[in-house]
Amino acid sequence: MQKLSVLFFFIFSTVLLNAQTAPKKIVAIFAHPDDEQSIAPILVKYAEEGVEITLVIATDGRLGVNQYNDYVAGDELAARRRNEMQCAAETLGVDLIHLDYHDQLKAAEGFDGHIPHVQQLILDLKKIVTEIEPDALITWGPDGVTTHMDHRLVGASVTQVFVSQKWNKPMDLFYFGVPSDFLPDEKARTLRGQDRSYLTTQISFTEAHFDQAYRALLCHESQYPASVVATIKKERAQMGSTLFLRKFQVPKTIQKSLF
Repeated sequence: MQKLSVLFFFIFSTVLLNAQTAPKKIVAIFAHPDDEQSIAPILVKYAEEGVEITLVIATDGRLGVNQYNDYVAGDELAARRRNEMQCAAETLGVDLIHLDYHDQLKAAEGFDGHIPHVQQLILDLKKIVTEIEPDALITWGPDGVTTHMDHRLVGASVTQVFVSQKWNKPMDLFYFGVPSDFLPDEKARTLRGQDRSYLTTQISFTEAHFDQAYRALLCHESQYPASVVATIKKERAQMGSTLFLRKFQVPKTIQKSLF
């Protein structure tokens, strides 16, 4: 009996120690290569602290033509952006899962093209979350920051995965947010702002984290020339050294009325 007690104590102590020493895990899920920049300073911060971070990018960025480049949309641009995304992930110090969904999620193909595409995306995201079992999920909120349809749909897909079941391991879901008072006018505040009273997770970062985040943005050469990255960095610096998130809150009690 004494030997069994000693054995039980050893097993219990080992399990408890492993639980206490296991690194925390973050899974951050966004739509396009370069979307990670919204939260890049805290990715650097937590990676530096030993947190296991997996960055998931849903689409291939094949339609990412803009005023800064003369690329043609399609497979060649998608391949280039995949390489750029790998460069950025390495610079940030995070693991990368780059899925192969089409930019704009085949919206132009109508119901029969778009719906199967996004349904499979939800299933693939669930598989990733199930396998990694993160402590925290980070994605876009309903605003998508820029109101881009891919941003909003990827955020909604992550939310659906999160609420679709009760998870064995405690997990929190966070939406990146821009405080409304940072935005220039009422239209912008309505389209993509959030009142600070909702942004109750506020994470500070250092100048070194910030600088490394913008070194990672330089990897996305097809989207942002170095001069544009410098301008973006300067504008973001005016918002200070805090990143704002809104936590998905689950009520603790059943409510029997709307009022």
